[in-house]
Amino acid sequence: MKESVNKAARLVWDYHHMNHSLEKSDCIFALGSHDLRVAEWAAQLWLEGWAPLLLLSGGLGNFTQGMWTEKEADKFAAIARKMGVPEEVILIENQSTNTGENILFSKALLAARGLDPQRFIVVQKPYMERRSYATFKKHMPEKELLVTSPPLTYDDYPNEEIPLDRIINIMVGDLQRIKEYPAKGFQIEQEIPEEVWDAFELLVREGYGEHLIK
Repeated sequence: MKESVNKAARLVWDYHHMNHSLEKSDCIFALGSHDLRVAEWAAQLWLEGWAPLLLLSGGLGNFTQGMWTEKEADKFAAIARKMGVPEEVILIENQSTNTGENILFSKALLAARGLDPQRFIVVQKPYMERRSYATFKKHMPEKELLVTSPPLTYDDYPNEEIPLDRIINIMVGDLQRIKEYPAKGFQIEQEIPEEVWDAFELLVREGYGEHLIK
């Protein structure tokens, strides 16, 4: 990989991180995805006592439709149970197919159960922290929120299932969505520093456009 591409990708990776510190909360809310390490991190946070409730959200989305037959939230729940999270504290929303639906369908599930958590810990992939934050704050602006992800560096994160090229493509697409989605009513505005947008444009020129809005 060209050094210029690597440097630009690291800049975009860093931008996607919110760098929030964990605080005691009412609900750990894991957004489903193709990365099962998100489920492990969410379950670990519950086991450490950061919140009493574990909400797992996700049906089959863009990346998992062709990979799995079992829904994301159901896979996440199996991991949480195996790690020792008791059934009675787990809530499962397994119909959503994107981040907005994750939040809206989970909000409806909580209301149906008569639950009204005020402070959430949202758990997501490292390179989707910022977009998850912006989407959550659009749909549930009255709630307190911090976002976290498995504590892995840019160098440590890629694996056989999620190689670096795929990560860069997704990060680039997510950055475009952070720019474009507020006008569509999907997210709140997030400032994008000029050097981050320059990095985005370099990565698109270098062919990392697979996840751009069609």
